[in-house]
Amino acid sequence: MLKNRAALPRLDYLLTFEAAAELESFAAAAKELHVSETAVSRKIRLLEHHFNCALFVRGHRSVRLTDHGRKLLNGIVPALKTLERASENMLSERQRSTVRMAATNSVSSLWLMPRLHKFHQSNANITISLVSSDIDSECLAEHFDLTILRGDGDWPGYTADRLFGETVFPVCAPGYLLCEPRVEAVEHLPAQSLIEVTNNHTEWLNWKTWLGHHGIDPASVRLSTFVNTYPLAIQAAIDGLGIALGWGHLVDRHLQAGTLVKPLGETHVRTESGYYLLRRTRAKPHAESDVVAEWLMSESAARKRYASG
Repeated sequence: MLKNRAALPRLDYLLTFEAAAELESFAAAAKELHVSETAVSRKIRLLEHHFNCALFVRGHRSVRLTDHGRKLLNGIVPALKTLERASENMLSERQRSTVRMAATNSVSSLWLMPRLHKFHQSNANITISLVSSDIDSECLAEHFDLTILRGDGDWPGYTADRLFGETVFPVCAPGYLLCEPRVEAVEHLPAQSLIEVTNNHTEWLNWKTWLGHHGIDPASVRLSTFVNTYPLAIQAAIDGLGIALGWGHLVDRHLQAGTLVKPLGETHVRTESGYYLLRRTRAKPHAESDVVAEWLMSESAARKRYASG
C-alpha cells in the first residue's frame, strides 16, 4: 500500500510531461495526446507547481528539460512502462477470456444461440466456446466451465441450478392445419403425421410415452418422419412435415413468431425433470464463468412460466 499518496502528482500530468519531454515540444505533445497546446502547458505548469521547480526551459518553438526535469523523466519512464505493461496484460487477458460451455443439441440451438448476440453486446471481452451434444459424458468433461443438461438436478460433483422445467405439448406449422383440419383433440393425433426424434435417451419423452400419458394406445401411433436431433424435429415441423413434440422454453421463440402453433392449446405433459446449469464443485474460481452463469440465470428468471416452472 502506498505510504505517501500526497507526494504523487496526477497521472495525466506525468503522461503529459513525458510526451513533451520526449518530443521537446508542447505543440507536438498536444497533437500526440489529442488535446490542446493550452492544456499541455497548463498541466506542465501544475506539475512544476507540485514539485516547486522548473522542469522545462521554454523556447520560441521548442522546450528542453532542466536538470530537475531530466531527473524526473529518468525516474518516471520505467514506472510508466511498468504501468503500460500491466494495463496491456490486463486488457489482453480480458480480451482472450473464454468460457467453455456444453449443452444438449436442443438447448444449444433453440435456447442459447438466439440469446448469445445480446450477451456479446454487453460482454465483448468474453468469448463463449459452445459444444453441442446429446451425450451426457461429453457434456460433463472436466474442461467445460459450464454445462446445461436435462435431468432431476442430482449430478454428483456438481452444483445444479434449475433453468426451466419440462412441459411438453404438440406443435406444428399453421399451414399444416389447413391440410389436416381434424387436430382438435388428443384422440386425433395417432392418425396425423408425427415427427419423432430417435436417440439413446430412453428417459426422454417421445410420442408413444406422451400419448400414453393421455390414455392413447401406443400401438395406434403412426410415425411419419424420424430425425436424430430435436432441432431437426422442430425444423421439420416448421417446414410443414407434421406435428412434433414441443418443449416449453425451447420453442417459445417460434410460437411468438407464429412459425409454430399449439394445435391442442394448453394440453400438455409435465414431468419432474428439468434443464439445469451445472458447475463443478471443485472448479477453480473463474470470474468470467460467473458472469455467464449469472446471465443464464437472469434469462431463466425472465422466462415464460409453464405450469409450475
